[in-house]
Amino acid sequence: MNTFSSQKSHIHIKPPEGFQYVDLREISHYRDLLFFMIKRNIKVKYKQTVLGGLWAVIQPFFMMVVFTLFFGKLAKIPSDGIPYPIFNYSAMVVWAYFSQALSQSGNSIVGEGNLISKIYFPRIIIPLIPVLAGLLDFCIAFFVLILMMCYFHIYPSISSIYLPFLVLLLILTASGVGMVLAALNAKYRDIQYTIPFLVQLWMFASPIVYPSSLIPERYRIYYALNPMVGIIEGFRSALLRTDAFPTQTVLVSSLVSLTLFLVGLVYFKQVERYFADVL
Repeated sequence: MNTFSSQKSHIHIKPPEGFQYVDLREISHYRDLLFFMIKRNIKVKYKQTVLGGLWAVIQPFFMMVVFTLFFGKLAKIPSDGIPYPIFNYSAMVVWAYFSQALSQSGNSIVGEGNLISKIYFPRIIIPLIPVLAGLLDFCIAFFVLILMMCYFHIYPSISSIYLPFLVLLLILTASGVGMVLAALNAKYRDIQYTIPFLVQLWMFASPIVYPSSLIPERYRIYYALNPMVGIIEGFRSALLRTDAFPTQTVLVSSLVSLTLFLVGLVYFKQVERYFADVL
């Protein structure tokens, strides 16, 4: 009589330990998934909407109208010799993209909790999806800005060659802060209530309704530590020819933007191993 003894095998799945590096080859391997999710994000955003892509223009345009009435007409805030509507709208185009990308990126991990707990893919692409998908809205709003420039007979200078660099800084800033907020939001749900307050506070700390020239010159280098200062002022200067291109301000903001992106990348990579447990 043969006796068969069965042994049970156990597989323990646990997150990797130690410092985690960003695997660019892995992200490249999942690029089709990234493109698919970006496309899905855009479709879901405008599904069953009447105005569609016009929503990318409505928010910054009507914010510009409100700010022009209250800050331009009533408060008489200077605009560096530029008509206040286009002075404000040129900043609102940048800010509308940044604020929406930051808000959606910060809530992205929680929103994709079911997907994260079921299949494996590089989690880092999740907070990047709204940042990249929002570029379509940015392009639509930017096209309206060009039309406004033609109406006011304002034409870009040679400094407009810096625009791609400034847009890259904008993407890096939104991605870096978005990754930090997304990682924190996965563990501390208070963050989802903090994000709108942070966005609103950040807006008034940036030169959107007022020019940086109102800041005393000796403090402007510290003011440029807000990365949106260099991006917005550089964007205005490149398109509207306000003054000489603010090279020093842009350089300081560039260093801060790059630092925020690297910090966000490293922090997100270190805590992503715990997402499936806390979601």
